[in-house]
Amino acid sequence: MSKLTDISYVKGVLAKHGFTFSKALGQNFLINPSVCPKMAEMCGCNENVGVIEIGPGAGVLTSELAKTAYKAVAVELDKRLLPVLAETLSEHDNVKVINGDVMKLDLKQLIQEEFGGGEVVICANLPYYITSPVIMRILEERLPIKSLTVMVQKEAAERICAAPGTRQSGAISAAVHYYSQPEMLFKVSAGSFLPAPKVDSEVIKLNILKEPPVQVTDETMFFKVVKAAFMQRRKTAANSLSAGLGMPKTQINSLLEKSGIKPSARAEELTMQDFAKIANSISN
Repeated sequence: MSKLTDISYVKGVLAKHGFTFSKALGQNFLINPSVCPKMAEMCGCNENVGVIEIGPGAGVLTSELAKTAYKAVAVELDKRLLPVLAETLSEHDNVKVINGDVMKLDLKQLIQEEFGGGEVVICANLPYYITSPVIMRILEERLPIKSLTVMVQKEAAERICAAPGTRQSGAISAAVHYYSQPEMLFKVSAGSFLPAPKVDSEVIKLNILKEPPVQVTDETMFFKVVKAAFMQRRKTAANSLSAGLGMPKTQINSLLEKSGIKPSARAEELTMQDFAKIANSISN
């Protein structure tokens, strides 16, 4: 068992460096000894693959990734954790810690500088408050990575991985399925963290697609349609699209009928193909 999952050791190192948990940064450090080795194994890194970790915390996942990947680069926003990580990761010579905000860093440049043209995966235990922005930034930038494995709040995981056309789906579900093939890997109980959050988590993996599953004339319009459709979930897709796109409802109804979609359908009933048909009808 790693010493980094020993609560007394972790608390001791944090206290030594005067570290206190920040609620604003959503800091919950993993202490369950079985979770990180499993994440490191399932994220797709090996001796030929490099890994970027977002938010290493006290370094428990970083340590496991370093044992598996040929190189691990950890991006940590909180400067107070830099001396903590210098101590907890001292035995690994293939780890680099970068102090920075993953939402502001030039990730393409980072990947090129740290890994050249080698295979790269991203692995992270994401704070709940930035789950969607981080995932969408990574996907939209079409980074040269094979996969993105993240631990997120269980409810968020279910929404992210939900197939468009099913009840739990939302705008992020369609976006995620456009860029990747998502899969749920395993659950992580709230008691696996220090401090323990109020909800359970789930580890999911987004396998990056080389090509989107649908052909669209204009990607920007495709995502406008998706966003507009889910803006008012309780209303029909026709009403939501009319309001969200600023188009007359009669025109939207006509577009839906031409696309073989009932005007009474709700956004959660629309598949990726449906969204593509609507977007292409508007663009063409």
